[in-house]
This record gives sequence, structure tokens and C-alpha cells, in this order.
Amino acid sequence: MLALGLLLNFAGIGLFCWLIFTLAVYALPFFVGLTVFMLALHGGAGTLGAPLVGIAAGGMTLAIGQMAFVLTRSLVIRAIIAALFAVPATLAGYHVVFAMSQFGVPSLLWREIFACVGAIFIGGTAWARLTVLTETRPLDSGRAVGSDPKPILTTAAHK
Repeated sequence: MLALGLLLNFAGIGLFCWLIFTLAVYALPFFVGLTVFMLALHGGAGTLGAPLVGIAAGGMTLAIGQMAFVLTRSLVIRAIIAALFAVPATLAGYHVVFAMSQFGVPSLLWREIFACVGAIFIGGTAWARLTVLTETRPLDSGRAVGSDPKPILTTAAHK
């Protein structure tokens, strides 16, 4: 029974870590959606309208961020957009790792060290998921870059 408990504990921690690294990119849209939800709730939108407004704001943040990142060709702007998504993921990673380390690490110094290392890894994962796997594409994706069609008949041939 003890072996089953250890195995399930290991599987649960592994699933939790996989979720943290997979969902790190969505930290900024989540924070924006939660902030807009709270503002709408306190503004009088009610319990039905506030979640809808929060979900819409989070979804729009994600869509606008991804579209801006894909469509821009400037490396500086792409780095700024990636940093906007990576900084909240880093903060969330710090707090998650710090909270998880309280279960097994009694020393506050080592909890801080683990939290800082975890924040770097989780923020780096969010940065990498945005930058490494995304290439800029032309607005017209029907043809390859640099393959502008040449006219078959020139104006001299028409005369």
C-alpha cells in the first residue's frame, strides 16, 4: 500500500509539473482575465457578466499577443512581446515552486533557492515556447517567400 501511495504521489507531482510548464505561456492572459473579472464584478456586472467579460479579456490578450508576435518582423518588438508573456510566467513559477517546496524543505534559504531556480526554468520555458517555435510568415501564405511571380508577357510583347 505504501508503494502505491508513493507511485501515485510521484505521478501527481509529475502531472502538476507538466501542467505548470505547459500552461506557463498562458499566465499573462490569465492575469489579465482575472483582473478584468474582478473589475467587472466590483463594477456591478454581476455573477453572470463578470466571468464572461474576464474570459473574453483573457482570450483577446492571448490572441492579440500571438498575432502581434507572428506578424511583426522586428526582433526588438518580438523580444518585448515575449518578455510580456514570460515575466508573469516567471512570477507564477516562483510562487508555485516556493509553495510546493514548503512540503519537503524545512530551510527557508533552500526554499528560496529552489523557487528562484524554478522561476528561471518556468519563465525560460514560456519564453522558448513563444520564440523558438514561431517563424515570421508573409501575409500571403499561398506562396513561398521570395518567389514573386514574374509576368509571362512583358509590355513589349503586347505591342
